Amino acid sequence: MGALDGVKVVELAGIGPGPFVGMMLADAGAGVVRVDRPGGASMPSMAVGRGRLGTIEADLKDPAARDAVLRLIAGADVLVEGFRPGVAERLGLGPDICLEANPRLVYARMTGWGQDGPLAPRAGHDINYISISGVLHSFARAGERPVPPLNLVGDYGGGAMFCAFGILAALLSARTTGRGQVVDAAMTDGSATLSTFIHGMRGMGGWAGEPGANLLDTGAPFYDVYTTSDDRYLAVGAIESQFYALFLAGLGLADEDLPEQMDRAGWPLLRKRFAEVIAGRTRDEWAAVFEPVDACVTPVLTWDEAVEHPHNRARCTFVRPDGTLQPAAAPRLSATPSVAGDATGRVDAALLEGWGLTPEQAATLAPQG
Repeated sequence: MGALDGVKVVELAGIGPGPFVGMMLADAGAGVVRVDRPGGASMPSMAVGRGRLGTIEADLKDPAARDAVLRLIAGADVLVEGFRPGVAERLGLGPDICLEANPRLVYARMTGWGQDGPLAPRAGHDINYISISGVLHSFARAGERPVPPLNLVGDYGGGAMFCAFGILAALLSARTTGRGQVVDAAMTDGSATLSTFIHGMRGMGGWAGEPGANLLDTGAPFYDVYTTSDDRYLAVGAIESQFYALFLAGLGLADEDLPEQMDRAGWPLLRKRFAEVIAGRTRDEWAAVFEPVDACVTPVLTWDEAVEHPHNRARCTFVRPDGTLQPAAAPRLSATPSVAGDATGRVDAALLEGWGLTPEQAATLAPQG
């Protein structure tokens, strides 16, 4: 039994972070029903589609289907939608209508730009949202162009995870007050919030304006990635002095006359020396040197290698709930653990009627898959 056992969630089908929100809630034990358009591209075969009770099809432009979905929402605790601002309202499923039908509802809206502002109606993707929040600018080495960090910072870190946090906060409030509310989760907002520490550093004068010149953006030679003799990579994060000392010892440089660690004028020389030494052995040889000590040095693993790493295997970090390799549910709760469920659930009439639909309404929502 998960922490969200008994929480009912209606997920209006979307792509990107919206399904990830549904996955997180389902992992934690919520009962999630996904509503897709007829013939829509649902996600049962993708990892983020896991754990749902199932998917139904509904043409929300059809009044009967819309009314059936509204009845479904009236019996739910949470609605997740990822349309552009105004679309849900035009479909007759905006916050006012849904909260009138269900005053305790948590109405979660997952978008890139948010529900208002000049860019709210515009299209975009992760790369656009984190470029506007200022975050993308810092994903670069000195003198080089920024590199998108996949779609992890906007879609999932700044989007889905903040949306899920907002849902949980609003659920607690609804249980206390009896009143639901709207969660306006925007990837621009969330990715900006993720950079709060960096803004704090900037406010203290501890962060340069240009990327690749700071402690955590590859500016520091003791916080960077180096190439090994077999053209693989070693991740070095030896920031604290005691870790740095162990790093130098592991490299065999403890007795060499080198610039002081925090002497920025000496950083180019340190980087050159570290690169020379690290290039002299394979990645796995260096991994064996540093594995027993607290030098904060680790091998950079591929996707496949990460699955087989002893630490990940010991913690069962990766699972195959329906035959598809994927990360396990996180974080780990001791009393009500989250579980990465499979994607084989099916919604039947009995389930829909249990959520408050009449048999006629249940019949209008065809199970998918």
